[in-house]
Amino acid sequence: MKFTVDKHEKYVLIRLNESKLNSLISPQLKSELILTNTEGQRNIILDLSAVKYSDSSGLGSLLVGHRICKNAEGSFILTGINENVARLITISQLENVLTIVGSVDEGIDLIFMEEIEKELKKEAR
Repeated sequence: MKFTVDKHEKYVLIRLNESKLNSLISPQLKSELILTNTEGQRNIILDLSAVKYSDSSGLGSLLVGHRICKNAEGSFILTGINENVARLITISQLENVLTIVGSVDEGIDLIFMEEIEKELKKEAR
């Protein structure tokens, strides 16, 4: 699996450099997401700009990312979704479960906004 990882203080940006997110790539992506979370990162942005096709196992790996970030009280954000992958997400009725934004910058802004909200809620207690 070809990918890049950019680690930042509040989030990790993973860029998947594969054209297909299928049963060959999915287990490796799941492992990377779990490892990233185990290292203490609770906010992950997954850039799928290079991905042209996904199957159900690919969606499964996205749901793993969503679950581990949610359990860590963080965010799992998808960006760079093309029309084919978006259609599969819609057919699977996951558009209300997964957080999808238009660009990496929007994902970063969303994470910082959510982190500020969490801090304000802590202070209000």
